[in-house]
Amino acid sequence: MRRLTFRLGLVLLGLAFAVALTTLVWTPWPVEDMSGGRLAGPSWAHWAGTDRLGRDSLSQVMIGARIALMVGLGATLVGGLIGTVAGVLAGFAQRGLDDALAAALDILIAFPTLLLAMLVVAASETASLGTAILAIGLAMSAIIARLVRVVSKRVLAQDYVTAARCCGAGWLRIVLTHVLPNIAPTLLVALALQFGLAVIAEASLSYLGLGAPPPNASWGQLLQQAQATVYTAPLGVLVPGGALVLLVLAINFVADGLRDLLDDSAEVRE
Repeated sequence: MRRLTFRLGLVLLGLAFAVALTTLVWTPWPVEDMSGGRLAGPSWAHWAGTDRLGRDSLSQVMIGARIALMVGLGATLVGGLIGTVAGVLAGFAQRGLDDALAAALDILIAFPTLLLAMLVVAASETASLGTAILAIGLAMSAIIARLVRVVSKRVLAQDYVTAARCCGAGWLRIVLTHVLPNIAPTLLVALALQFGLAVIAEASLSYLGLGAPPPNASWGQLLQQAQATVYTAPLGVLVPGGALVLLVLAINFVADGLRDLLDDSAEVRE
């Protein structure tokens, strides 16, 4: 069952990336085209109907997939880089500094990711795609940093690291040779899970009007626009909402599959 969900997640995630890449060169209708009629139902011309402005809903959702993946990947990259560097530095820190860093990370983690992202976006005074990526990445970096700190300390306590230090190996060599290769499996699974949370955070920010501004068709923005007509045109909510659910499920399936594969590989090495 685990392998089945892993394969299903890979298929769904691959489909999402294919749709996102397709929008760079083609969409069923131009995003600014409003000739479809207001809140029209599904038809051969508009498979998912139209929105309240007469735009093709399927085209909007396809572009939303590109924005969700861009923000998710960008925020995961930012959070992963910052969190990994901070966590490794905390792993090497002395007792007093390490305790202070651990307390600071706990304080940051106590705030919800969405709230921290909202504060970063509000501080920048302008909502944009880059601001959303930076805000979500900074918010998730504390979670990654705490995880990296814990696993780094576990690696640094091993005998082979002590032996490397006795042979004169510097901290950079220890990090590159011993710490990063050993924490990579755990970090990879954590980043995959954070990727899914970043997609949800982007949709939440866009729903609140703090994400990418129009004409970017974010899924959260589409949900916010369609909530007033949910009873008369339910596809306006069901299509972007369903796309968001499927993408997050796919990411979680892949993350669970990666964890199982890495656990099996670790057992084989042992």
